[in-house]
Amino acid sequence: MKNKILVVDDDNEIRNLLEICLSNEGFSVVKACDGQDALDILEKEEFQLIILDVMMPRLNGIEVCSKIRRNLNIPILMLSAKSEDMDKIQGIMTGADDYITKPFNTLELLVRVKALLRRAYYFNNDKNSNNLIHIENLTIDKNQHRVTVDEEEIPLTSREFDILCMLAVNRGSVLSSEAIFRKIWKEEYYQSNNTVMVHISRIRDKIEKHMNGQKIIHTVWGVGYKIEK
Repeated sequence: MKNKILVVDDDNEIRNLLEICLSNEGFSVVKACDGQDALDILEKEEFQLIILDVMMPRLNGIEVCSKIRRNLNIPILMLSAKSEDMDKIQGIMTGADDYITKPFNTLELLVRVKALLRRAYYFNNDKNSNNLIHIENLTIDKNQHRVTVDEEEIPLTSREFDILCMLAVNRGSVLSSEAIFRKIWKEEYYQSNNTVMVHISRIRDKIEKHMNGQKIIHTVWGVGYKIEK
């Protein structure tokens, strides 16, 4: 079955460009012209990934991303004409999995789309491994790409899930922001990059409120992050 992608952008030329390049790669594409249109479509159809523009009428991409994350864990790739760090951080804080600025290279966009899909769903194809990780009353199911506390599911984005898994697999070891970033994003790390910090903060917020404030991820100041054995 084809992976189905929702493309949300108020620019008709960009919508059509994305439809052509994604369709040529075998994806099924549905287009929305603004944020409210996207939310209406999501109520009726299921998608494997969303490409979401930031600047749109009615509801902007940040607002739409926040609303989507209340109920769905679909990978979200955000598009924006802005490239400032604060815009990237705001997108990440609302639950986006990745971010690319306009004008974008279609080959780079396709690489990012495929990486997000692989990251979000490849565990489901590994039927022979029984990868359950238990930390107190928290369970990470790598096969189902699912995190639960006392059987209540915690909605994590694909990158949040990967970071939590990386820390859990390496319990007792301190992992630097650089090591986490290079492993998860597969890109060069720059000293001023606080992307990992933002993701760690989101993971903590989501998990700790279900564990009565109990800390799972610990900060080792000046070194990195770890989960205690």
